[in-house]
Amino acid sequence: MMQTDFKVISLSYKNAPVAIREIIALDEQSIKSILARISEVLPLQDTLVLSTCNRTEVYYTANQDFSQEIIKLIGLNKGIDNVLQYEAYFDKLNAIDAVRYLFRVSMGLEAQVVGDMQISNQVKRAYQWSADANLAGPFLHRLMHTIFFTSKRVAQETAFRDGAASVSYAASELVHTLAENIVDAKVLVLGLGEIGQEVCKHMAESHLEVSICNRTQDKADAIGGELGLKTIPFGEIDQALAEYDVIISSVATNTPFINKDRMSHIDVQGYKFFMDLSVPRSVAPEVADIAGVSVYNVDEITLKASKTVEKRKASIPQVEQIIDEALTDFNTWARDMEVSPTIKKLKNALEQIRQEELAKHLKNATNEEQALADKLSKGITQKIMKLPVLQLKAACKRGEAETLIDVLNDLFDLEKQSVEK
Repeated sequence: MMQTDFKVISLSYKNAPVAIREIIALDEQSIKSILARISEVLPLQDTLVLSTCNRTEVYYTANQDFSQEIIKLIGLNKGIDNVLQYEAYFDKLNAIDAVRYLFRVSMGLEAQVVGDMQISNQVKRAYQWSADANLAGPFLHRLMHTIFFTSKRVAQETAFRDGAASVSYAASELVHTLAENIVDAKVLVLGLGEIGQEVCKHMAESHLEVSICNRTQDKADAIGGELGLKTIPFGEIDQALAEYDVIISSVATNTPFINKDRMSHIDVQGYKFFMDLSVPRSVAPEVADIAGVSVYNVDEITLKASKTVEKRKASIPQVEQIIDEALTDFNTWARDMEVSPTIKKLKNALEQIRQEELAKHLKNATNEEQALADKLSKGITQKIMKLPVLQLKAACKRGEAETLIDVLNDLFDLEKQSVEK
């Protein structure tokens, strides 16, 4: 059955360090490629692939465990030999646990910085890519729209989304802490993806000298103009690395953009701090071996999130209550979906019997007699239908629907009826 067949495999910050997460992390092109490959080689439905700096997860519906096959597809896409060596880092959940987990991820309950709103947009994009790949069926469509509605309730009815607490905000807070020890500290934001732009918005409100640098100059000019920040041409990045005291990097790259070779010509006077918000990492860890240089990765940065997180944690019981209410409604719908094909088949079977009997016995009947017989027979079939439908729905609640479905199939030969129709 659809709900009991829903599954997730999840590699997240809870059980995998950034050094592992960056190996498995997927960009948009990779996710779309994997979705297309899944369509070709695996019998999966309702498939959603989500990859952020904190997690890489695949949700899917299937009547058996395809986690190894999915991990192999990720490895094939990433060019990873023996990718199953990382299988132990993946958690696996089934049925209602997988559904609940997707609710929690989407609300921000499973984020490193609790309540981080960036995950909401990331989930929406992942859902859109699934729909584009024709891998979102009625179950996933209903589930995602229930999640989006639940997210609105959380925003409207709780303090869970109040204040600024996210990876980008945690980064900006850390910048201010580090800048206290530097005279006239200069800050460079390198890379203007979603998280880089969020950092810029936070830093634009500071008293520090902040500049931005991006591969696409037009984007840098647009954001710089909007926020009143100085822009630096990407071709001058090496000079900027030497000049600036705090560099916040969110460059999208498969290999570190800033490494020891790039830093070899820079004479570090005093202190220089790199804050790496990228996964895969854009600042090589060994850069920290240079005298006077410190490197913070995304895991270390999120540990320094503001007191806003503590306020949000106080709202978690309310959020979980709202999720429970949404799950109750969703489970009711899912149960109805579980038995609706059988109900439809039974209805069709009874209607076929009714039509056959009417045709047999009303050959010479008047129009009035035919109308009366039609009305009477419809009432009888509706009453016959009522009890099996109630029993089916009750069986769903007890987790026994499959047994009753089998009984009805045998009694009325519903599979044959369906094929003939």
